[in-house]
Amino acid sequence: MKTIISGQNLPVESVMASEQEQSSIKHLERILQLEGSQPKLVGADGKEIQIPETVYHVLHQAVHALASGKIISVVIQDRELTTQKAADLLKVSRPYLIKLLDQGEIPHIMVGTHRRVRFDDLMKYKEQRDIKRRKCLQELIEVSEEAGLYDYEE
Repeated sequence: MKTIISGQNLPVESVMASEQEQSSIKHLERILQLEGSQPKLVGADGKEIQIPETVYHVLHQAVHALASGKIISVVIQDRELTTQKAADLLKVSRPYLIKLLDQGEIPHIMVGTHRRVRFDDLMKYKEQRDIKRRKCLQELIEVSEEAGLYDYEE
């Protein structure tokens, strides 16, 4: 896949805005942040098409990252993932993911002798895991504050 970095056509997987583009990208970011706006694309023939919500969400994230000076990559995933891809998305080892599948923590299907994980199921697990982690961290902070070991000021 070829993408553009700083106006050069290079075979890479990431995109970074050039300095010349920063002003336009920041302006686009402000437009995308407006409440109640209905973003549309306008074709060369003047015909308008409303941007679907899913595409808008991806566009908004990409523009925000570029406006912040970050490099972005778009990773296209299948609806069903191999255990390695699923492990990579969770940032865990493949053996640990297999353990989660075998324990029933994440639903999976078998395709021949290979396990496959639905992307939606993986994202539900990740969201629940992240909520549980934040809750545990908050409880640890509260216990530490009560013991006088943690002083947090906002």
